[in-house]
Amino acid sequence: MESIYIPHLLAVPEKTLSISVEAFLPNLETLTPVRGILQVKHCTTYLEVTAKIEAIATLVCDRCLQNYNHRLRVETTELIWLEEEAESLAREREVRIDDLSETLSPTGHFQSEAWLYEQLSLAMPLQKNCGEQCQGMTQLPKDNEPIIDSRWASLAALKSVLEE
Repeated sequence: MESIYIPHLLAVPEKTLSISVEAFLPNLETLTPVRGILQVKHCTTYLEVTAKIEAIATLVCDRCLQNYNHRLRVETTELIWLEEEAESLAREREVRIDDLSETLSPTGHFQSEAWLYEQLSLAMPLQKNCGEQCQGMTQLPKDNEPIIDSRWASLAALKSVLEE
């Protein structure tokens, strides 16, 4: 996917560019390509970016460590303000609540691939759980022996030395 030069949006009918998406995004491991529609509309002082996309990602369950497939669906709209940077970001300054929005230069580029990556990353579940039937990690004891975590083996050896 190519970046969109923002001034070119002014020449497009209705100042709206619709892009059909069907691609694998770099740094986002998905089983299927990201599919859907991305729409970028130039509204004079801001861009209105709308996406309806989906993909299937293979995740690892936090409880049982098994792989499972998870459908990612994103339907979102974001307003990105168009304004020139008045101050350098390298300087220290107080940030007002009004500054907590994304801005782009009116003569810059909109990186559609990076924006889609961010949206899909935000759609990833925080707690990865393969389902209601997940039993978690199962370890079977051998011949009625208690389950001993191998990470505690050194401590168990020290304990047996101290008991003698």
